[in-house]
Amino acid sequence: MTTLVFGHKSPDTDSTGSPIIWAWYLTEILGIPAKPVLLGEPNTEAAFVLKHWDLVKPEIIADVSASDTCWIVDTNNPAELPPSINEANVVGIIDHHLLVGGIKTKAPIDITIRPLACTATIMHDLIGDALSRAPRSIKGAMLSCIISDTLQFRSPTTTPHDRAVAEKLAADLGVSIPDLATELFAAKSDVSAFSDAELLRMDSKEYTVAGKDLRVSVLETTAPAVVLDRKASLMASMTGVAQEDGADQVLLFVVDIIKEEATLLVPNDLVKQMAEASFGVTVTGDTVVLPGVMSRKKQIIPALKL
Repeated sequence: MTTLVFGHKSPDTDSTGSPIIWAWYLTEILGIPAKPVLLGEPNTEAAFVLKHWDLVKPEIIADVSASDTCWIVDTNNPAELPPSINEANVVGIIDHHLLVGGIKTKAPIDITIRPLACTATIMHDLIGDALSRAPRSIKGAMLSCIISDTLQFRSPTTTPHDRAVAEKLAADLGVSIPDLATELFAAKSDVSAFSDAELLRMDSKEYTVAGKDLRVSVLETTAPAVVLDRKASLMASMTGVAQEDGADQVLLFVVDIIKEEATLLVPNDLVKQMAEASFGVTVTGDTVVLPGVMSRKKQIIPALKL
């Protein structure tokens, strides 16, 4: 029996790299046959990481069954997991997000949720000295996950431990963190090939706020103008995406990694009211700039209200 290891839908770098890291650990160190899988196509940055570190892109799956044994990483939210997750044999969760609830398991499981910026940082600690046996590709994936999730230590979710682990890995690999970050963010910013609907779902999570079901999307980029030049068509596409996904509204935050600010698209009165109530701003047009806002987990989701 091979254990499946996967993260959330719309996989970013952490939800692509962490399943690979943990499957390696289970298989090579603990002797438990495991394989990483994805719940969707990896984003452009994650695809770059796979190629850069010569990693095989994991198989993409749509669901799991009662016969599957699973490890869940980088999420604990059933809305971000396969439809039949509660029928599968979930044996463990490793995450750095708030505890949502709703996952039902068949027996007591191994759960590690820590207030760190990246799942890969937690895995570094759990793997311990055995990481010395990891190939360069696994350490490279771990470093890339941390740089990505911390936005090269700019994100307010960054802890001193995340930074220390990244610097330790970079020294071990002989890699310049600024150089790798530049490549990662350039890949993340290349969204020209994606449709509006794909962009709205690329890095998104589902939440309910004040009785409204929201798809909260974040696009982190060093070239925000490329996205904002498409704001009219993106806002026009929000209605269809929301209807298809059973949501009341799509919120899109375009995060400028260099300026360390987010621009929220404001397509209607609901989003205007939410922006003003949540962030204490006055909205006068179809966008509003939120200085210092970079983290959905720490700054956006906790603030959202009507």
